[in-house]
Amino acid sequence: MIRPISGLAALTLAAGTAGAAETYTIDPSHTYGNFEIGHMGLSTMHGRIDVTEGTIVMDREGDGSRVDVTLDPASVDTGHAERDKHLREKAGFFEVEKYPEMRFESTRVRFDGEDEATVEGELTLHGETRPVTLEVDDILCKTNPMDAEKYTCGFSAETEIKRSEFGMDAFVPMVSDEVEIQIEAEASRPADA
Repeated sequence: MIRPISGLAALTLAAGTAGAAETYTIDPSHTYGNFEIGHMGLSTMHGRIDVTEGTIVMDREGDGSRVDVTLDPASVDTGHAERDKHLREKAGFFEVEKYPEMRFESTRVRFDGEDEATVEGELTLHGETRPVTLEVDDILCKTNPMDAEKYTCGFSAETEIKRSEFGMDAFVPMVSDEVEIQIEAEASRPADA
């Protein structure tokens, strides 16, 4: 359900210093994936999944930019404990004991101006790996106002996946196959790097 994470690469790329690759560390306390999925054609369910760790390398002049992000499907939270237990455990959903990690690895980053980017990559979810493209916007980088020793970038990213392509096909089409994903993220490097 998460492809937005690749947006992290775009975000940091926009703020880099020409000629030097820079490494940013994702801040898990300010990075998460939100998702929306239709329920029986009657309503839209919202939820989130936590990002546990990640690294972004930005290389503005070369092709060394990349992102590698890990998410925790057991953190799925829709605001309803019984449903969350069902999503974690049942076949055709996350099955977190079998598949304890989700991962996104970028394959290509293309900037569309100063604050937008398209990030292509591969999402591994529920034991399946598929290509995913993130549309990233609102890229903003600056000295962290709460910690002047950090240079921090933030961004928003969006994508849509079909969960059945990852083997998560329980109750399709009553519960929609299409999942909309939005990512909010922050990543930092030392300010003097």
